Amino acid sequence: MLVAFSVAPTTGADDTGSVHLAVAAAIKIVRESGLPNQTDSMFTTIEGDWDEVFDVVRRATEAVQEFSPRVSLVLKADIRPGFTGQLTEKVERIERALAAD
Repeated sequence: MLVAFSVAPTTGADDTGSVHLAVAAAIKIVRESGLPNQTDSMFTTIEGDWDEVFDVVRRATEAVQEFSPRVSLVLKADIRPGFTGQLTEKVERIERALAAD
């Protein structure tokens, strides 16, 4: 399965509203998990089985809770049993379709 998620404290650390330190703590958990992952400006996507992925999401959320007692978590999942490598394969299929056009 693929899970795209965004986790952040509901309040910023300073008057700019930046939450980058809390988000960095969450992404560190993801990267240390060893699961395939990608981070962009809005979401982090991870690939693995149900238990692996949701364990990482839980631990990443707990890391953000160290910065704020209230946390926002947004999730989107693509559950497709029997398929792996979809973190990159989905994008590659689109690129091939665009190149063939």
